[in-house]
Amino acid sequence: MTEKRPSPPRRSDATRTAILTAARERFAADGYDRATIRAIAKDAGIDPSMVMRYFGSKEGLFAAAVDVDLRLPDLAPVPREEAGRALVGHFLDLWEGNEQLRAMLRVGATSQAGAERMRNVFRDQLLPVARQVCPDPEQVPARAALCAAQLLGLALTRFVLQMPAAQALTREELLAWTGPTVQRYLTAPNP
Repeated sequence: MTEKRPSPPRRSDATRTAILTAARERFAADGYDRATIRAIAKDAGIDPSMVMRYFGSKEGLFAAAVDVDLRLPDLAPVPREEAGRALVGHFLDLWEGNEQLRAMLRVGATSQAGAERMRNVFRDQLLPVARQVCPDPEQVPARAALCAAQLLGLALTRFVLQMPAAQALTREELLAWTGPTVQRYLTAPNP
């Protein structure tokens, strides 16, 4: 019996991997706005047209390259009445100084590929957390969507648009204002 050898990776897989590796490094070093397709292609050792062939646009490349782990907390040990505050506090810590997340929000607001990436991140990561405290399993998607709206709105106004009034609020003020709202979305009886 002959031993079957694994097939070598396809050239297109290697090219795609090289582009994604170069894009991650370039986006991390330069940020979304300053990173260019030309620079990413040069780093990957390919022609810029290949980047466009594989990903369609800078936005599509960014959406594919960004691997976002929100590192959401396990809410099981948190007192149920503090789940909203814990979630808001976690997001404030996560967004503070994280250029990758800010860029993802900018791209998500302006491109279909970025929006799809944001939807997937929040679906895959926020739904299980909401499921831990939501009183009705059928309402988990709607409640998670409301939480995402509140948290993304806060991130947009404070970190992306940098609205002075949103930036002036202290962490404690943000927790005091936003925590109860997220708490209500997570645990309040169905209206």
